[in-house]
Amino acid sequence: MTARTVLQQADIARALTRISHEILESNRGTDDLVILGIPTRGVVLARRIADTIQRIEPAKVASAAELVGALDVTMYRDDLSRHPTRTPQPTSLPGPIDGKTVVLVDDVLFSGRTIRAALDAVSDIGRPRAVRLAVLVDRGHRELPIRADFVGKNLPSAASERIFVRLTEVDGEESVTIEDAGEQGAGA
Repeated sequence: MTARTVLQQADIARALTRISHEILESNRGTDDLVILGIPTRGVVLARRIADTIQRIEPAKVASAAELVGALDVTMYRDDLSRHPTRTPQPTSLPGPIDGKTVVLVDDVLFSGRTIRAALDAVSDIGRPRAVRLAVLVDRGHRELPIRADFVGKNLPSAASERIFVRLTEVDGEESVTIEDAGEQGAGA
């Protein structure tokens, strides 16, 4: 099976703009909002969302850095014995998360295991008022009862396929493709 492009740069930008508006509407603005990206591409997406929110609400947010951070979940994963080569990334927070609404951001929601790990990591850091989930792509196939609050694109796919999110900051190109699992690359 060949790669099939399902989102291009403009589609990704529109999806992130919509997600940004939905986050603002759900949170009733930017008060007590923290956006945490899950490395690697989730951090890039979180920064883009924070930049968009800052442009929408410039009087409330002086800089996107006030809102965004990175949450490494490597040591919380339940598959380390199968994938021991994961290199931990730094966790960085824009400030305390206690009593705030934390929006976790990831590129692809698949089994739900990465998000379960993220919830464990968040609970070790503090006690937010609420935790929400934003993903660029929800492909289904959940193994845990986890659902995204903000979704760029629902993309049902066969279990034998992989979704590849490529972002300029990481990959030098911008697209979301569906490919046969046997093809090379980093996808979910």
